[in-house]
Amino acid sequence: MGKTRKEIDALEYHAQGKPGKIEVVPTKPYSTQRDLSLAYSPGVAIPCLEIADKPEDVYKYTAKGNLVAVISNGTAVLGLGNIGPLASKPVMEGKGLLFKIYADIDVFDIEVDATDIDLFVNTVKAIAPTFGGINLEDIKAPECFEIERRLKEELNIPLMHDDQHGTAIISSAALLNAVELAGKKIENIKLVVSGAGASAVSCTKLYKRLGVKAENIVMIDSDGVIRADRKELAPSKKEFATKRKINTLTEALVDADMFLGLSKGNILTKKMVQTMAKNPIVFALANPDPEIAYKDAMAARKDIIMATGRSDYPNQVNNVLGFPYIFRGALDVRATCINEEMKLAAVYAIAALAKEPVPEEVNEAYSEKNIVFGKDFIIPKPMDPRLISTIAPAVAKAAIDSGVAQHVITDWEEYRNQLVGRLGLDNKLLKNITQRTKRNPKRVVFAEADNYKTLKAATIVKDEGIAIPILLGKVKRIEEIAKEFSLDISDLTIIDPRSSKETARKNKYAQLLFEKRKRRGVTLMEARDMVRSRNYFGSAMVEVGDADALISGLTRNYRNTIRPALQVIGTDDDVSKIAGMYILMTKQGPFFLADTTVNVNPSVQDIVDITVLSAKIIQRFKINPRIALLSFSNFGSSDEEDAVKMREAAKILHEQHPEIVVDGEIQGNFALNKELRDEIFPFSDLARKNTNTLIFPNLSSGNIAYKLLQEMAGFETIGPILMGMKKPVHILQLGSSVREIVNMVTIAVADAQTRK
Repeated sequence: MGKTRKEIDALEYHAQGKPGKIEVVPTKPYSTQRDLSLAYSPGVAIPCLEIADKPEDVYKYTAKGNLVAVISNGTAVLGLGNIGPLASKPVMEGKGLLFKIYADIDVFDIEVDATDIDLFVNTVKAIAPTFGGINLEDIKAPECFEIERRLKEELNIPLMHDDQHGTAIISSAALLNAVELAGKKIENIKLVVSGAGASAVSCTKLYKRLGVKAENIVMIDSDGVIRADRKELAPSKKEFATKRKINTLTEALVDADMFLGLSKGNILTKKMVQTMAKNPIVFALANPDPEIAYKDAMAARKDIIMATGRSDYPNQVNNVLGFPYIFRGALDVRATCINEEMKLAAVYAIAALAKEPVPEEVNEAYSEKNIVFGKDFIIPKPMDPRLISTIAPAVAKAAIDSGVAQHVITDWEEYRNQLVGRLGLDNKLLKNITQRTKRNPKRVVFAEADNYKTLKAATIVKDEGIAIPILLGKVKRIEEIAKEFSLDISDLTIIDPRSSKETARKNKYAQLLFEKRKRRGVTLMEARDMVRSRNYFGSAMVEVGDADALISGLTRNYRNTIRPALQVIGTDDDVSKIAGMYILMTKQGPFFLADTTVNVNPSVQDIVDITVLSAKIIQRFKINPRIALLSFSNFGSSDEEDAVKMREAAKILHEQHPEIVVDGEIQGNFALNKELRDEIFPFSDLARKNTNTLIFPNLSSGNIAYKLLQEMAGFETIGPILMGMKKPVHILQLGSSVREIVNMVTIAVADAQTRK
């Protein structure tokens, strides 16, 4: 059988560039012989001897303190089952990626070819000195219980089997809030658990610690209700054996207060839910199909409080809310284990965060006016930037209070600030924008739809719910490309501007163009010919409201692509000069570079206008711009033309736009190095601030700079964002990748939403 488009996309994603999802990156200089002699022989002997004399110095001189092993034998991988260690590697790499992007924790994924408990335990013990913590993953029950128990007893570093405890911690936080909203007491609720694997057992144990009584629990496995009179029960199940004379899930649910599903999809019916007690709590966490479909559960009971494991419904129980931050807190105090006190601290921190006012950036990310604590919001969103500074300190403090921390934090405010600074805003910026676009996708015209990259990007943004694509080009050619590359375009609009079928629309657009350009030498006949061009046609669609944004430029010269948009749509009312800006995604956060695409040699006033325009656009991303006007000189050290231009522009900006944080002229190293700048130029308006926006004196310097950074530093870029147009028009960089096109479409949709 042939592979589906989604299967092909997944394979291409994992194979593109360097295969896999993580790599090792040097953290020390290595460009000179001296560097190498310090990094290895003979210099490396010195820290080795220090550690031999004082073992705790391993945290000072090596990566151990920020290094976690994600270890599996592949016996219970996601919904795939026992696929073995080799096939589990993509999942373990993915877990490593989540550790890094959410908590800045480095990971080595280790796949162990061992199903025997003794062999597995001994292998992990043997390699444990390498790591600051160990995350066990995807190990089947009941072996996982014994493996974790033994390793916790025999190792003195943080260790957790996330399949057991991750879901338990997140769902426990949701349970605390759900019980409160339902007006119930946790010690009184009757709980029905469908499933008896690692997650179900761990969840139920933690629920008991929160107050759920053993006599009020009914657990069901593949053989039915786990009863005390059943023979040959595994030890992990005996604890939950009920003495009640019930045999089925249907019987167990009568008057039950809560259903926890960690089993398989579609085993819970509307009728069963209707037999539950008032204000029932239903956590249907099977993936991808919950035990009962969300819509069916909502239709069954208006008073239901529902959670699933899916991101497309409210209250997603997602382990990423827990494990990165739990390990972050444990590592930062060098905890010798992850104990029950630390898990409970995470539970209460997550539950409490859901009750706090949600930051505007989270509302924006999910296109909500005001997310508030309630039935549809009982646990925080995964995009909430406060998670790291809320959960990690709670876990760290619990480790200290319970006596398992080897390092004590005293300045908690400083610790929280360090946590916030670890990640920057790089991924979050694009993630937040993407989430927002999905709530209200806009119609985007693709002027070069007969190109594979463009067509592939169009299908991606359609499938992801980011945009509603409108394809311009020859219908037959587009269909041929779609067939060749197995792209589903069945529900996409395709328009050929040269087709006689579009005569009425072309006449309408030609009249529009003629009215705008008749005093610039364009006749009606010429206008009719011009709108046969896809860039003129697409621009006209946006101008008259037949579309919300235009994407073009993949195969055409930038200036030739932008000219039709300027003639048909024009610039914003308060804009005299358009400009181009790139966003560079770095670990320190996003950097904005302008002008990189339009103005060859801008004047002083042009620099002022470009700076004001950049600040306006950056503020739309909910980021405060801190702008450096770049030059080869610093604050009057040269009277050459470019230096004077940037200096005078800074003076005008200070006088006319005091609300903008900007200064110059300044060299690039001083602009980006806060410590160096503050030491030499403490008088600067950028003092004690991290610059995030760079304005270049001419097109050559701007264009060269971002292309060098993109190629040599490997930064992901978004752009160029065309600033100053009256309506959303964005011109792609010649030869953009599919991912870059998708990013630009995302920006275009966000632009259209903002304008609406």
